[in-house]
Amino acid sequence: MNTEQKQLISATVPVLRENGVLLTKHFYNRMFTHNPELKNMFNMGNQESGKQQTALALAVLAYAENIANPGVLMPVVDRIGHKHVSLDIRPEHYQIVGRHLIASIKEVLGEAATDDIIAAWTVAYQQLADLMSGHESKLYKEKTETENGWTGWRPFFIGKKVEESAEIISFYLYPADGGKVMPHIPGQYISIRVFLPEMSLYQSRQYSVSSTPTQDYYRISVKREKGIELDTDGKISNYLHDFIKEGDKVDLTAPAGSFTLADDLNVPVVLISGGVGLTPMMSMLQTLVEKKYNHSITWLHGCRNRNVHAFKSELDVIIRENQNVNQHVFYDLPTETDMQEGVMEGFLDIYKIASLPQFPGTRYYVCGPSAFIQKQYTDLLAKGIEKEAILFEEFGPALLQMN
Repeated sequence: MNTEQKQLISATVPVLRENGVLLTKHFYNRMFTHNPELKNMFNMGNQESGKQQTALALAVLAYAENIANPGVLMPVVDRIGHKHVSLDIRPEHYQIVGRHLIASIKEVLGEAATDDIIAAWTVAYQQLADLMSGHESKLYKEKTETENGWTGWRPFFIGKKVEESAEIISFYLYPADGGKVMPHIPGQYISIRVFLPEMSLYQSRQYSVSSTPTQDYYRISVKREKGIELDTDGKISNYLHDFIKEGDKVDLTAPAGSFTLADDLNVPVVLISGGVGLTPMMSMLQTLVEKKYNHSITWLHGCRNRNVHAFKSELDVIIRENQNVNQHVFYDLPTETDMQEGVMEGFLDIYKIASLPQFPGTRYYVCGPSAFIQKQYTDLLAKGIEKEAILFEEFGPALLQMN
């Protein structure tokens, strides 16, 4: 891009701040009208809720704001890239998206979309597409070069279903071809794709791997969603609960995600989870325990009550058998027995934990609903924790702008 084009992109920032979601809504409507087959690749629940439109608007705005130095967005590019690879998005898809995005800019801005502005955004989008697809090609290459790795959708069968709580079931997934799998990095997720008859579409969702790394299978632990009006994520989760039986097949992509334990991690670890956000933490904790990690490990967890506290018995054993592992549990509605066992009442509050580790270098991992992550992140910063020490995993499109 030349200097003049960068200046034109920067000049559109106020418009994007004001009308970014209007633009992205128009874009998605246009794209699905002309390319309805792409509905099988996008989570339509996130379309209905508006989350995907908002996430794209934020991403486009961030790109425009940093057009002079897009390299500063690499952490975001990496996070989105992992999600794209998990959905088997390829370079040719960027061309379809680009065509509809540029057309949408023309149609939404009208006369304000001068030839120079359209030309600048055409070049800018191609630069972004090259940046994204270039990074994603590296991620794809890593998977093909890893032992037992693969790219694209691979058929798996359900080897076992195990009830972990009143609303969470674990699914043990084995390759249908009888082969091995690439071990995930603790904290990563896999994408699972199923056909939803009521939508007549294939739909996919990411689930954290909740077991320790192995070459034999993946375990995901899925929460049943309640309510009459379920979004697509809820429909997929309930479909797994209600209709997928042991022996049935589903499609998976290889593990992805950057919310992971570092290979050279050598500091105290604090895991903070809300509800089903405990699933990646189980993989992290079990892995650290198996490695006989010699630093302190502290797990803070919040959920409604004992009945929905998945893996509770397993966790109690880990705590009892490992002196360096401590846990603090919060229930919305604890019983007298819970209180006697040290369970605290209410929303997880780090200020109620006098022994919260704050040693230099301590790494904090946070996972749960968006509001939960926002509170924990804000409270940790207020405690003096540096933001670089806090990692979080947000389920669904990236809407939290904190790192």
